[in-house]
Amino acid sequence: MNGGVRRDFAVFFWLLAADVLNGPGGVTLEAGDLYFASRLTARQKKRQLVKLNLRVPADVQYVQSMESSGRMPDVIVVGGGVVGLSIAWELVCHGASVKVIDQRTVGREASWAGAGMLPPGRLTGETSGEGRLRALSCELWPDWTQALRDATGIDNGYQKCGAIEVSFERSLKSESETWAAAGNDVEFLTDERRRHYEPAISDSVKEAYRLRDFGQVRNPRHLKALVTACADSGVEFLEGAPVCGWQTASGRVTHVRTSGGQFAARQFVIASGAWSSQLTREAGAEINVRPMRGQIILLRCPSLPFRHVIQDRSRYLVPRADGRILIGSTEEDVGFVKQNTVNGVQSLLQFAVSIVPALASAEIERTWSGLRPFSGREEPFITRLSNHENLYVAAGHFRSGLQMSPGTAVLVRQMLQGHDPAIPLQPYGLVPAADDENSSTNDRLVTAQTQQQ
Repeated sequence: MNGGVRRDFAVFFWLLAADVLNGPGGVTLEAGDLYFASRLTARQKKRQLVKLNLRVPADVQYVQSMESSGRMPDVIVVGGGVVGLSIAWELVCHGASVKVIDQRTVGREASWAGAGMLPPGRLTGETSGEGRLRALSCELWPDWTQALRDATGIDNGYQKCGAIEVSFERSLKSESETWAAAGNDVEFLTDERRRHYEPAISDSVKEAYRLRDFGQVRNPRHLKALVTACADSGVEFLEGAPVCGWQTASGRVTHVRTSGGQFAARQFVIASGAWSSQLTREAGAEINVRPMRGQIILLRCPSLPFRHVIQDRSRYLVPRADGRILIGSTEEDVGFVKQNTVNGVQSLLQFAVSIVPALASAEIERTWSGLRPFSGREEPFITRLSNHENLYVAAGHFRSGLQMSPGTAVLVRQMLQGHDPAIPLQPYGLVPAADDENSSTNDRLVTAQTQQQ
């Protein structure tokens, strides 16, 4: 190394990691030294030099990262929603190099459009695949929130706010007992207790129960934190590049073909939400994932009339600390049509006012819709595609993509790195959905579509 500068080991390492080339006051690194410059971004390299009290000239030059200069990443994740970004973050935190490819802009589809609700769960009490993944994610959310805040300074708004499930007709006793049997803190509410918690709820409500540990997170903030953390950790992004196929050899995927070129990796993960089935089909495997539109309304109130999330089956009211309230959501099987409709918005407003009459005077701030990946079963697909030994899929989370994203990321990382899974993987394989088990879900969708279209 040129310059004859004396250094201790830490300074030597970080000067190498900085890739400083011929900047005023800097040093020159020879080709062999670049081997040690792992995957840090320019921003991270400057941070580390500052930590070592080294002067960083304004016009210092940085070479490209090894990924962007052509080195093959360990993993390519196709899909930059909350599931794909969480997988990338989990992998890079465990030593893998990652490239994320998205057909549009990362973090702007169903992940951004959702309400950020986080139902509770306990691994010791859950027995279904859906329940175990929900419980695993529930345990991970506090640590993920703190890790992302430490890495980026971004607060994703995670909090335990509690939720109240209400009903105008159906009995909720069995449902509340199921939550309790799994070890969750549930209180079946008398009218008096319901008024104690939320006096703004209509007295027309027949039954209600409360989930104390129900949480929420601000979707846009969480996605911003994930994108920032991934970028600062060396994840490379390719946006606006739809995938058009795969190049394979000897039972392995060698390249993914996109509108922006073809890219090689050691392993590939499809996490493209409602678009995932198109990509698995290109690879010779079928998964039953299709888009399901959900419309949402954002209200603004001078003061919040309630503080719990309030739900009636698939519809909900989510209060935000800034005085806004989310109303959601429709479930409409209309293909890839992402728009708001008069019928959809009207039905959501009627629902909201029927639950909390005071919302009739709230201001409508905006409306939007998203396309959820519906699979016709309770569990998402989290598995390797059997016809390719290095191609995996994580898709079909429907309404639970954000909620289950930490657990999904951990399971995918464990699969790719050959580690034992945190929970059994069998429920998330490529098996047909059981008609009896999922009939209630499908019946509910048919009913919702009839009401909203």
